[in-house]
Amino acid sequence: MVVKMTVPPMKLVDHDGPDTQMCAVMSDVKQIEIKRAEIPEPAEGEVRIKVKWVGICGSDVEVYRGAREPEFISYPTRLGHEVAGVIDKVGENVLGLQVGDHVSLRYIWGAFAEYVCCKPFSVKVLPKELPLIEGSLIEVLPALLSAAENADISPNKNVLIMGQGVSGLALTQVVNLFSPKNLVVTDLFDEKLALSKKYGATHTYKMPSPDAKTMDIVGKDFPEGFDIVIPCLLEGSGMVDAIDAAAQNGRIVMYGCIGTCHEPVDFFKVHKKRLDIFSTEPKRDIDNRRYFDEGLKLVMDGLVNTKETITHIFPLEKVDEAFKTRNTHRGDTIHVMIDCEVNNSDEQHE
Repeated sequence: MVVKMTVPPMKLVDHDGPDTQMCAVMSDVKQIEIKRAEIPEPAEGEVRIKVKWVGICGSDVEVYRGAREPEFISYPTRLGHEVAGVIDKVGENVLGLQVGDHVSLRYIWGAFAEYVCCKPFSVKVLPKELPLIEGSLIEVLPALLSAAENADISPNKNVLIMGQGVSGLALTQVVNLFSPKNLVVTDLFDEKLALSKKYGATHTYKMPSPDAKTMDIVGKDFPEGFDIVIPCLLEGSGMVDAIDAAAQNGRIVMYGCIGTCHEPVDFFKVHKKRLDIFSTEPKRDIDNRRYFDEGLKLVMDGLVNTKETITHIFPLEKVDEAFKTRNTHRGDTIHVMIDCEVNNSDEQHE
């Protein structure tokens, strides 16, 4: 059975003390606050991570907005899965991983905290010369590489990436390495499109509004649509636009649009166009690990920039302010990072 996202257990307490830690709990929609919890001990086959950096992902923002259905999430809950930190304790029967290793984590949810425990499958050791703050976004690279491979990109195909947020900008860098004929991106903000151009986009288009139809904007230049469409949008309704933008015999890879779709989907159009629709996450654990390795190598080789999209840094105790910032629609707000090392996180950088 394939490994899925897990939420490490965390016992909340009503007191402070040397064996307790800060953690963020979302009690309801747009209500996230700092609580105290026991510092967990790693079980057999686990390691404990002293968390340093956690990025606020678009999926975190959807939960914050209340845009996910109850079968996906219920409140109260914990968020945060783009994690980088340092192993500070190793449980029994764990080989290879050592105290002091710098690591990125994958498939761990609920990491806006000082400490979390997890199994080695979720851990990728990072070179110590890589700044930890640049290591947290490595968590998204396995899914990006899986999406690009599922897309079956080749030099005679036109690719459209819808949305240039944190993951969209990283995906643009990855897809550029697959050498498409044209790499077309759309977004609402000039600042993000400027980065897209720098990262390899051949065409950039500014969308006039969130509900604007992509083909109304790009159709003059690409009247037949796109061989490959990869939506990097939060809302599920973006799939309707993706279907319209796909060319005959095209392929859609759902990196985004995993939220609820509130618009009718014309499946006859999917049938008529003979479209293929793929999900993103690797279907085999071995592929997940392989993409983890390949993603880290791309960053270390200077081919994917995980630093330039960081626009804001907040300490853990100001996580509510951080989410309010990330929830704004602005061109100068891209990747918002939480510094979970409490003793050193008393300064806020914006």
